[in-house]
Amino acid sequence: MQKTNLKSLSRFMQILDGSFPSGVFVHSFGLEPHVLKEKVKDINSLKIYLENLIIDQYSKIEFVYVKKVYEALEKEKLNLVKKLDNSLGTYLTFEYAKASQNIGQNYFTQIKNLASKEIVKEYFSLIENKKFAGNEIIVLACMAFDMDISIEDFIVMWTKKNLINIAVTTLKISRIKPSEIQKMLFEIDEILEKFDYKNIKNKITNFNPLFEEIIFSHKNLEPKMFTT
Repeated sequence: MQKTNLKSLSRFMQILDGSFPSGVFVHSFGLEPHVLKEKVKDINSLKIYLENLIIDQYSKIEFVYVKKVYEALEKEKLNLVKKLDNSLGTYLTFEYAKASQNIGQNYFTQIKNLASKEIVKEYFSLIENKKFAGNEIIVLACMAFDMDISIEDFIVMWTKKNLINIAVTTLKISRIKPSEIQKMLFEIDEILEKFDYKNIKNKITNFNPLFEEIIFSHKNLEPKMFTT
């Protein structure tokens, strides 16, 4: 796909705005125990935490799903989209999977009438008829495809939205300054810019060493779901 047009970018910025009307959720992936165990204690360690989140989590699950959804839609293989949508929850924790579908349904309700491509309209009709799970990342990827938003643009916008929400929670559980977080998030753009979107791997894996190591060493503190 070519460069995303202004109208599509404007609309997608509105869609991703968690304050209105769809809400937002984000999984902390162990941020709380990372802070308590002082693995995250300053802006530099927070940046490393977020960088590793991209490397160990998003690039191995969400980015792969986005790639597969785009490829399936391009080939008009709706059954493959259904398989991807219904299988996503098996790679996620229970609360994460539940929130993914709840927010996905919220997104669907708000954007279902915006679809212009027949394949996406059909996908939305199947969600309405309870045939598809309607997970957040799948719903948004289908809408991005419909708006001719490139994979790179979609992944960057979706990822940045999540990282911002995770970083904001740091203000409540650490002494890291808001100005430092803002500057650090700008620096994250360099990582996203250099990411090899054209060669996203096909294999999906839900092993996140960042998450596993800390959670199993601090069993009394569960990872949080942040939902609005």
